[in-house]
Parts: sequence; structure tokens; C-alpha cells
Amino acid sequence: MPAVTVKTAADGSQTYSVTLQILALMTALTFIPAALIMMTSFTRIIIVLAILRHALGLPSSPSNQTIVGMALFLTIFIMSPVFEKINEDAIQPYISDKLTLQDAAMSASQPIKTFMLGQTRNTDLELFVGMSGEKELESREQVPLKILIPAFVTSELKTAFQIGFLLFIPFLIIDLVVASVLMSMGMMMLSPMIISLPFKIMLFVLVDGWNLVMGTIAASFYVQ
Repeated sequence: MPAVTVKTAADGSQTYSVTLQILALMTALTFIPAALIMMTSFTRIIIVLAILRHALGLPSSPSNQTIVGMALFLTIFIMSPVFEKINEDAIQPYISDKLTLQDAAMSASQPIKTFMLGQTRNTDLELFVGMSGEKELESREQVPLKILIPAFVTSELKTAFQIGFLLFIPFLIIDLVVASVLMSMGMMMLSPMIISLPFKIMLFVLVDGWNLVMGTIAASFYVQ
């Protein structure tokens, strides 16, 4: 079929027909949700916001849709320099026929790889490098994506739980104080959560909690 062809150049490189390139692109689009979750800041953000919701004692407010929407747009904000670099180095040259599909894919992977390396702990990298059996890696930059992605996700989970723990402490103190006061007054049948909830909301509002949380999450990706 003329529409499905592979041409081999003199230097050994191969050029695929537009039909095959479109097929490969449509196939790659199915991996976008997984890439968004596992290769960007989305994982850390969604976990921190979910822990914050439980710390406030509001398991269903903000709603799941609101939490996911906040995490998605904050992810776009944090990852915008990476996306701009990918557009500049890979997408635009490919559209202008300056790069082949393979070269564009390699160029697009470099900015996201640099971002993930900056957020991945050495201990997590060493763990997955050891399990993979790779012995010839001389630097972090040589780590392949198949090792870097699980190491990055592991680091993100650890960082997210660390931030969530710090967020939980002030609300836990309020719960302990309210429970102690109720016990001393003999009100053992009254749930401390009912009394502490307005105080936790008031504290969160007075300290401009959403501003602090969003600012802290965004800053955590650039302060090493």
C-alpha cells in the first residue's frame, strides 16, 4: 500500500509515511492520561489536596471534581515551562518538517526527563536501577525512562505524604484540644468532630489557607 511505507535513508535512518505517523500519534494519545498522572506534578498535588480535605474533616467538600480540576490547572501552571520547551524543541520543528517523528519524540522527552530527574531522590533511582540490573549508567542523565518514571512516582508519593503530614498537624492539635475540653466537661456523648470543625475552618480561613497550600505546592517543585 503506497500510504503505508517505510523509507530507509543512506545513513540507515528510516522515514515513515504520514499514514503510519498519524497512526502512531493516535495510539500515543491513549497514553496521555497515564502520562499526565505519572510524569507531571499532578500526583503530588492531588494527594496533598485529598489529605488536606480529610484533615479539615470534610470528606466530601470540596468535591472530587473540584479537587481534580484544581490539581489539573495547577499542574498546567507548574508544567508550563516544560510544555513550552517541548513545543519549541519538538512540536514546532516537526510541524515545519525540520525533524522526523522519531527525532521529535526524542526531543520532546528531554524536557520532561529533566523535570522528573530534578524531583527524583537518589535513593529511589538507586532502588529501581538496582532492580533493573543496569550496571553501565555513569550519571543520572543516562537513566532511561522505564527506570526514571517509577522512581519519580515513588519520590512524588513520599513528598506528597510529607507535605500532607505537615498540613495535618495544626488540625490534629485542634481536635485534641476540643476532645480534652469535652472530656473535662463530661460531654462524652458529643462528637468532638462536630465542635472542632468550625474552629478548623475558621483557622484555615484566617491564615489564608488556600493561598498558602497552593503556593507551597507550586514552590516545592522549584526549591531543591
